[in-house]
Amino acid sequence: MSANRKLEGRNRRHLRIRSHLSGTLERPRLSIFLSNRFIYVQLIDDLAGKTLAAASTKADNLKGLKANKEGATEVGKKIAEIAQTKNITKVVFDRSGYKFHGKVKALAEAARSAGLQF
Repeated sequence: MSANRKLEGRNRRHLRIRSHLSGTLERPRLSIFLSNRFIYVQLIDDLAGKTLAAASTKADNLKGLKANKEGATEVGKKIAEIAQTKNITKVVFDRSGYKFHGKVKALAEAARSAGLQF
């Protein structure tokens, strides 16, 4: 399967998922993006169109981590810490069309174990 067809499939899945999910100020959307080098996570209030918090393996405090399961675990813990400082405990998990295994699952489990509910 070519890279273009894989991306098109993920984009279709992402749009299908997003048609059901929406973040609010009380329960923001936890959105993931995976690149070959980095893992990015955001807490988004879709009603206001604002990002409330963000974490990634590219950030200074997590620099040196790779885009693997260990990096995903650390990013999940970090976003949960940031969310708790902003009094956010419940989120809506948006896997962005990625399958729920590997890095995505590791990130979700780390965020749950650090205190986020979804």
